[in-house]
Amino acid sequence: MYLILIGGFFLLLTGCSELTVLDPKGPVGQNQKDLIVYSLWFMLGIVVVVFVLFGFMVIKYRDRPGRGDKDYNPEIHGNLKIEILWTAIPLIIVTLLSIPTVETLFDLEKPPKSSSEQEPLVIHATSADWKWFFSYPEQNIETVNYLHIPTDRAIEFRLTSADSMAALWIPALGGQKYNMAGMQTVLYLQADEVGVYDGRNSNFNGEGFSLQTFKVHAEPEEEFNNWVSQIQNEKPKLTQEQYNQLLKPGITGEMAFSNTHLDWVDHSTMMNSDYSINRHLGAYDKHLHIKSLTEYEEEGDDDES
Repeated sequence: MYLILIGGFFLLLTGCSELTVLDPKGPVGQNQKDLIVYSLWFMLGIVVVVFVLFGFMVIKYRDRPGRGDKDYNPEIHGNLKIEILWTAIPLIIVTLLSIPTVETLFDLEKPPKSSSEQEPLVIHATSADWKWFFSYPEQNIETVNYLHIPTDRAIEFRLTSADSMAALWIPALGGQKYNMAGMQTVLYLQADEVGVYDGRNSNFNGEGFSLQTFKVHAEPEEEFNNWVSQIQNEKPKLTQEQYNQLLKPGITGEMAFSNTHLDWVDHSTMMNSDYSINRHLGAYDKHLHIKSLTEYEEEGDDDES
C-alpha cells in the first residue's frame, strides 16, 4: 500500500516538468523553483518516515493471538527521551524549511545578481478593470495588455492599481505581487531566454478577471531598442480623455502610445487613488456582459502582438 502511494507521488512529480513554474526562464523563477523542489523533497522525506513508523507501530502492536505484556505496557506514564525527541523534531523541520525560505524572500526584493552590471529597466504596471497599462518612463512610451522587455536585464515593475486590487503574475519569470490603488509595490523579474510568455492577473477581481491577460515579448537588447523607436515614431499620443475612457470597466485589445499616462496621474499616490472610481463609479452598478477578447479585437482594437 505504502509503495503504491510513494510510487504515485513520484509519478505525479514526473508530470510536473510541464508546469510553467517548474520550467523557469529567468533567475527569479529559478530561485523560486529551487525552493519549491527543496520543500517538496524535504516534505516527501517526512512523509516516508511517518508512514514507515506508522506501519511499524501497526504491525508490531496489532492485536494478535498470543500477544503478551512484553509487547505492550498499558501502565506506562511517559518517556522523557521520546517527549524531548517529538518536540525537537518539529522545531528542526520548521528551521530547515524557514531558513531557505527567508533567504529566498529577501533575495527576491533585490534585482537579480546576474545582471547587476546594469540598472534595471523600470516599468510601471497599472491594473484596471480588466486591462493592464505598462508605462516605460525612461522611454516615454506606454502599452496596453502587452509588453516588450530585453533579455538578460532586470525589470523593475512598479505595481499599482487604478481601481480594484489585482496581482501581476508572469509564471515563466517568477511569482506574483499585488497591485493596489494608492500605493506602490515593487517586483523584480528577469528573462534570460528569448520568447513570448503569458502574464495575467492572479487575484480574482470580478466579471472580466479571466480575460485580464497579457503577453510578454522577451527579446535581445537591440531588438527591444528597435521596438521602442518604432513605438516612439509611429504610435499616437495618449490623451487624458482617451485614457479616462480606457479606464472604464471592460475589456480591450492591445494598444501602444508614444507617451504615458504618468504625465497627468499616478495611481500609486493616495491623492490619485480614487481617480478612476470618481469617473466610472456608475459603471459598476450594472452587469457588463463581458465578451471574449477575440470579439473586441475584431471590433478594431490594435493588434500589437
